[in-house]
Amino acid sequence: MDRARRWIKGALAVTAATALGVTALATTAQAADINVAKNAGFESDLSNWTCSAGTGSVVGSPVHGGAKALKGTPTAQDTAQCSQAVAVKPNSTYTLSSWVQGSYVYLGASGTGTTDVSTWTPGSSAWQQLSTTFTTGANTTSVNVYTHGWYGQSAYYADDVSVLGPDGGGGGGDPVVIPAVPAGLAAGTATSSSVDLSWNPVSGATGYNVYRDGSKVASVSGASATVTGLAAATSYSFQVSATNSAGESAKSAAVTARTATSGGGGGGTVPKHAVTGYWQNFNNGATVQKLRDVPSQYDIIAVSFADATSTPGQISFTLDPAVGYASAADFKADIAAKQAAGKSVILSVGGEKGSVSVNSDASATAFADSAYSLMQQYGFDGVDIDLENGLNSTYMSKALHQLSAKAGAKLVLTMAPQTIDMQSTSGEYFKTALNVKDILTVVNMQYYNSGSMLGCDGKVYSQGSVDFLTALACIQLEGGLDPSQVGLGVPASTRGAGSGYVDPSVVNNALDCLTRGTGCGSFKPARTYPGLRGAMTWSTNWDATAGNAWSNSVGPKVHSLP
Repeated sequence: MDRARRWIKGALAVTAATALGVTALATTAQAADINVAKNAGFESDLSNWTCSAGTGSVVGSPVHGGAKALKGTPTAQDTAQCSQAVAVKPNSTYTLSSWVQGSYVYLGASGTGTTDVSTWTPGSSAWQQLSTTFTTGANTTSVNVYTHGWYGQSAYYADDVSVLGPDGGGGGGDPVVIPAVPAGLAAGTATSSSVDLSWNPVSGATGYNVYRDGSKVASVSGASATVTGLAAATSYSFQVSATNSAGESAKSAAVTARTATSGGGGGGTVPKHAVTGYWQNFNNGATVQKLRDVPSQYDIIAVSFADATSTPGQISFTLDPAVGYASAADFKADIAAKQAAGKSVILSVGGEKGSVSVNSDASATAFADSAYSLMQQYGFDGVDIDLENGLNSTYMSKALHQLSAKAGAKLVLTMAPQTIDMQSTSGEYFKTALNVKDILTVVNMQYYNSGSMLGCDGKVYSQGSVDFLTALACIQLEGGLDPSQVGLGVPASTRGAGSGYVDPSVVNNALDCLTRGTGCGSFKPARTYPGLRGAMTWSTNWDATAGNAWSNSVGPKVHSLP
C-alpha cells in the first residue's frame, strides 16, 4: 500500500533459457535399474563432479543423507553449476532427481540425444526433491547432468543425486533397495481440523506415506505433511513410511496429537470467505470516509496506518483530522458499530512509507506491547503487517506470537506482502507467514505495482491477468499456507495503484478458477481450493471514488464461494 500513491518502482522479472516445469516423480523402475551417477551423495567430496569457477564445495551441514552435501555459491556472473557426465544406454528412459535446499535451485540433463530437460524450485529452507525424466537417443552413451543456482542469489545445497535407469556400462550406485524406516516423527501445529507432521529425511526415499490410526491418508515427496479433515478436540495416532521404486519401508514409531477445540489460526468473527479493505486515515485525493461509510461488503477493515516511534518496534496511532472525526470517541464508536455488525477492524502496520523495525527481542516485545495497548485503547480486533521495506522473520514471528498470547484466540492477523516477497518459502515474509500459521487469519498479497513474476508452474506471468492472480496464489497454496489463509489483493480502481489494476470480473474469474476450477486462463491449478479466504483491495476510499464498483462486484462473489 502507499500512503501518498508514490509508485513502487522496479520488480523482479525472471526468465529462463529453457522451459522449466516440475515433473511428477516416477513411481516404478525396472529391476535392473541402477543409479548411474557416481559419488551421488558427495561423500567423496567433488570426485566425479565439475563445478564452474570454483563455486562448488562440500559441507557437513546441512545434509540430506550421509555426512556430506554439495554447496553451490552463485555470483553476479555465475550460477554455480556443478555437473557430471554419466554413462547411459541408448533408447532408454532415466529418472533424474536430487534433494535440494536454498533459493532458485535447478536440476537438468543435457546431451540426451532427444529433448534436454530441466526443472527447478524458487526455493525452500528445508530439503525438497526435484525430479524429471529424460529419454536417450539412438546413439547416446553419455549425458551431462547438472545442478545450479541463479545469478546473485544465495547459496544452494544438493544431495543424494539419482540418475535411475539401465546401466550404461559405467556402473554406478547399488540397485535400488527399500529405504529405511523414517525416524524423528513429530507433531507440530494442531488446529481444530488439521495436524502438521515432520520427520527426518531418509536417504534413497522418493516419497513417504502418512498413516492416521493405521490407515494411509496421504503420500508426499518431502519430509513433512499436514493431515487435514480431522475432528476437533480429538486425539489421533500418526505414522509414516518411506517409499521408492523397490517398495515401502515399515511404518515409523507412532506419535499422538490432539486437535484444538476451536479453529486454529487467528480469525475472531471473520467469516469463512471474507473481503478485506484498507481504510485511509489520511486524504490523498480519494473519497474521504469515516468507518461508518465503509460498505457492508467489507468483512475486515484495515485502518491505515500505525506510526513508528523512537523506540525500536514500538507503534502508535494518531487519528488524522483530515478524515473528519470530531473526537477519538467518535472513531471508537464507529469501530464498535462495525464489530456489532459482525465486522473486524484492525490496525495496519507499515505501508509504502512505514518504517517499523522489529529485529531484536527487545523490539519484538515493544511491538507486541504497543500493539496490544492500541487494541485495548481503540478496540481494534488485531493487526495487519504491511511492511514493504524489509522484515525479520525471526523477531516478527516472536512479536506476533507475544501479541497473540496477550490478545487471545480472537486476534485477527493479516499480512499484505508484495509479489516478490512470496516467490519463495525461503523469503522473510513467507517464512513469517509460515511461522505464525497457527494464529494467521489471511495473507492478502499485493498483485500490483509489480513486474512479471514466476507462477508455481515455473512459467513467467505478467501482472494484470487472471493467470497472474492464480499462478502466483498457487505458490502460497502449495507452499504451506492453508487455503483459508490466502486472499487476492488488488487495487479498487485505476487510481489506486501505479500498475496492476484488473477489472473486478478478472478477480471474480480468478476466484472461480482457484475454488471451482472454472474461469481460468492458460494456467489451471492441479486442484481446487474451495476454502480460499477471499479478496482484498486498496482501498475502501478508492473504491468509493469509483462508485464502489469493486466491492459491489467482488463482495457478492467472495461471499458466494463454496
